[in-house]
Amino acid sequence: MTASLLIAAVILAVLIAGFYEMKRQAVSVDQWALGGRRFGALFVFVLMAGEIYTTFTFLGASGFAYGRGGVVFYILTYSCLGFVMSYWLLPPIWRFATDMRLVTQPDFFELKYNSPLLGILVALVGLISLTTYLILQLKGLALITETISQGRVSSSSAVWLGAAVMALYVIISGMRGSARAAVVKDTTTWIVCGFLGIYLPYHYYGGIAEMFREIEVAMPGFSALPDSGQTIVWYCSTIFLSALGLYMWPHTFCSAYTSKSAIAFRKNAVLMPIYSLVMLFSMLVGFAAVLRVPGLEGQDIDLSLLKLSIATFDPWVVGVIGAAGVLAAMVPGATILITGATVISNNICWKLYPGLSPYQLTNCARSAVLLLTAIAVYFTLAGGESIVAILIMGYSIVTQLFPALLGSLLRRNPFTKEGAMAGIVVGVGTVCLVSATGLNIASFFPDAPMFVKEVNTGFIALTLNVMVGLLVSIATEQAATPSNRIQ
Repeated sequence: MTASLLIAAVILAVLIAGFYEMKRQAVSVDQWALGGRRFGALFVFVLMAGEIYTTFTFLGASGFAYGRGGVVFYILTYSCLGFVMSYWLLPPIWRFATDMRLVTQPDFFELKYNSPLLGILVALVGLISLTTYLILQLKGLALITETISQGRVSSSSAVWLGAAVMALYVIISGMRGSARAAVVKDTTTWIVCGFLGIYLPYHYYGGIAEMFREIEVAMPGFSALPDSGQTIVWYCSTIFLSALGLYMWPHTFCSAYTSKSAIAFRKNAVLMPIYSLVMLFSMLVGFAAVLRVPGLEGQDIDLSLLKLSIATFDPWVVGVIGAAGVLAAMVPGATILITGATVISNNICWKLYPGLSPYQLTNCARSAVLLLTAIAVYFTLAGGESIVAILIMGYSIVTQLFPALLGSLLRRNPFTKEGAMAGIVVGVGTVCLVSATGLNIASFFPDAPMFVKEVNTGFIALTLNVMVGLLVSIATEQAATPSNRIQ
């Protein structure tokens, strides 16, 4: 009961903070969705970290370590590579977006390629990926609430309650409120994950090294990559895919618009790899649970951190841990809702009704929050994969935008607007086909070498994306335009 009350107190505090921020909100979408583009390096840092470090960090990383062992370290690798890449990638995106007063990710692609149709396509891909990410947050919120309340609050009730609070908070506070909440969330997540990642291995094993020794004795090879399935080929292809997609998520992409200067991104690129240590602490908790909370399988592996915490600490400590997990779900979820609603408002409603005033567009965005929330709740309650499986599928979809983005930043863009659209359609279509049917490379090429069969399907889709995009671009015979130069 104590733990449940602490979680309820955190949810109430989030709502109160949202009402406080409501008094300072302007009516324009630019203010509501981007905080007026006046965020400094600190707010940009916590906002991007708040979007990258979610319930995936809190439950997914520990659960993947518990269920898959050494494969989990791909998370640290791809995130650090993505942060390094952001040093060069984000400044030109920010400069172009600031000069053109862009609000959404589809706006960027539409203007770079001078193609409203491409903008609509990117909007659809973005909405699909954002819904996937929002489902991940709601799923994590349900797991935390149901587990810590020991079943007093059902997972479905937790999903409805969490979704309602997220939607209300977003409607009344906007991006500035999310950035402020991200400061609290990041601080709490760091403290909780850091404490658990160090304390639990020492408490149960006498040290981190000793923990891995005991795991190796009990489960030889568990901390290494397996010989089949998620092998070194899957590992490397997944790292490559995820690193390219790290800043392709629409909410992460648009968070670059909120900065008041380009230097903020380069400062962040230096610090973010250090910040990723929070992932490592979460993984260590998952490894600590392997021998102390055995028997979790399937989707239940995501419960490893919570199960071990409940078995170790007093209820009030468990409540603090649960509260941190709730924040890790709700703060990124709020930013996802803001971005998705803004895409619907600016790239769908405004295209259909170009005479809408700034006030009407903002209200349209706020209404779209409710629509996105309802869709995400439906698919969350319908069931699904583990948290990591959901995230990997989302990365496979959103990374299909990267070739067209990279091409638009080159001095001579190898892609025409037709080529960019064709590549994205083929790439996303391949991912959706595989997800819907369960087919893989082995299904089409049963005699292919084993290393080919083990490549991440999203990487194959990305390869097809580039090939088709270049072929269609050559066929359409259109030269790159001056707007494709790096800004």
